[in-house]
Amino acid sequence: MKNLDTLLKLLLAENPIYKTATLPVTLREQRKLLRVLMNARPAIPVSDEIIRLQDIELQDQLNEKGVVQLHSIESSPVDNRLKIWQGDITRLKTDAIVNAANSQMLGCFAPLHGCIDNAIHSAAGIQLRLACHDLMQQQGSAEKTGKAKITRGYNLPAKYVIHTVGPIIHSDTATPEEELLLAECYRSCLKIADRFQIKSIAFCCISTGEFHFPNQRAAEIAIATVNEHLQNNLDCKLDSIIFNVFKDQDLFIYRNLLSLNPND
Repeated sequence: MKNLDTLLKLLLAENPIYKTATLPVTLREQRKLLRVLMNARPAIPVSDEIIRLQDIELQDQLNEKGVVQLHSIESSPVDNRLKIWQGDITRLKTDAIVNAANSQMLGCFAPLHGCIDNAIHSAAGIQLRLACHDLMQQQGSAEKTGKAKITRGYNLPAKYVIHTVGPIIHSDTATPEEELLLAECYRSCLKIADRFQIKSIAFCCISTGEFHFPNQRAAEIAIATVNEHLQNNLDCKLDSIIFNVFKDQDLFIYRNLLSLNPND
């Protein structure tokens, strides 16, 4: 815990509002504080020592969670390139994972929030927010819905993170325009995967969480768009497309759509 203790002190010292803060005693509470500080930290320069200590800690956390290898993930009997896995996307050892970002593309600033954007940035490290900030500074405007950008994965098992902005739904059903925007998210990610010759990619359930896209329809669009891309791009290098789910509801939906027994 010595490295983590030093890391927390350095992060607290960055901001005067934390000058009276005291360090928790237990490892669990210290790691919770680390995530809070990372989540709330703006995209400002960071010292090499903070990055060094942070990387040690995040790799320790990853080793404890365990890395999930491609060969352990179930494939569809219809097309063995299509796979499904339920769990924490930050454990997957793929060439790329897909992050459901917001239009600012800087990650979630709400401490300990349960969204996938928060989880991915927390596991990847401070460097991910800084990389996203650089991209957005170059662009000079917010990211449009349906578009995507790629960064390194840093402390994730995945080499890359592809960030895409899904449509936000304000009713029980999505409009045809919102359905097209969700499909465009998948297309944008797949185009980036082709450009970087990515062979394995894990999609989260884009827009179904905080953005409230209906789960069944979102899954149908996801699978249809992926299939369309594979059929229309014969030189596509992708040999593993993982639909990563977290909720049991999404697991049931995807297993059914991928011709896997939904009750297994």
